[in-house]
Amino acid sequence: MSIEVKNLIKTFEEKRVIDNVSFKVDNGETLAIVGFSGSGKSTILKLICGLITPDSGEIITSKGDIAMVFQYSALFDSLNVADNIAFALRERKDLRNKYTEKEIKNIVAEKLELVGLKGIERKFPSELSGGMQKRVSFARAIVTEPNSILYDEPTSGLDPISSTLIEDYIVRLKEETNAASVVVTHQMSTITRTANRVIMLYDGKIVYEGTPEEMLKQDNGYTKQFVTASLEGPMKMLTEN
Repeated sequence: MSIEVKNLIKTFEEKRVIDNVSFKVDNGETLAIVGFSGSGKSTILKLICGLITPDSGEIITSKGDIAMVFQYSALFDSLNVADNIAFALRERKDLRNKYTEKEIKNIVAEKLELVGLKGIERKFPSELSGGMQKRVSFARAIVTEPNSILYDEPTSGLDPISSTLIEDYIVRLKEETNAASVVVTHQMSTITRTANRVIMLYDGKIVYEGTPEEMLKQDNGYTKQFVTASLEGPMKMLTEN
C-alpha cells in the first residue's frame, strides 16, 4: 500500500470541503477521483502532497517521493526542457550533490524518451504544443523516481487525440514505475482508459466507489447523473440568481 487516507476532514471558511473521506491506493494501481466542479477533488491531491494540511484525519504514504502533475503543466517559461526536468535534481537539498551534470543529462534524456519526447532538451515550453508540455511535466514528475504520482486534470484543455496520448502515458508510467497513481478528472475516457478504481465525491463525501465498468452500469444515482451529464439527480449544481 502506497497511499492511505483515513477520515480526512478539511474546512475552508466554515465550509467543510472534505468530509470524513477514507480510501487506499496500492502500488501499481490507479485511482480516479471524479465529481462535479467544487466537490473537493483537487483539494484531496493538495492534502496528499502536503500543499495544505488537514483539519483532522491521517494520510499515510510509503517512504519515497510523491510527484504532482499540475493541471496546466506549470513549466518554467524561462528554462528549457532539460532544465525544467532537472530542476529538482539541482535544487532540492537532499538531491543537490547526488548527481554529476553528466548523470543529470542522462537522467533527463531517459525520462524524455520514456514519455516519447527524445531529443527536445534544448526547446523552451513556448515552442511546444499543449500535449508536449504535459508530457514534459510527466518527465519532470518522475525524475526523482517517485512511488506515488498525483495528476490534476491531466487532459484539461487538450484535443481528443492529445488526450488519448496523455492517457496512454499515464498507463505506461504506472507500469514502468509501479507507482500508486491518483488521477483527478471529469473526462470519461480518462476514467475508463487509466483507472483501476473510481471514487466519486459530492459535497465533500464519497458517494460511490467501484471499478470504471461498474460505474458505467449506472446502478447508482450519482454515477448515472455523472455519466449521462444530467441536471436531474441527487447532485445539485450551484447556480447564480
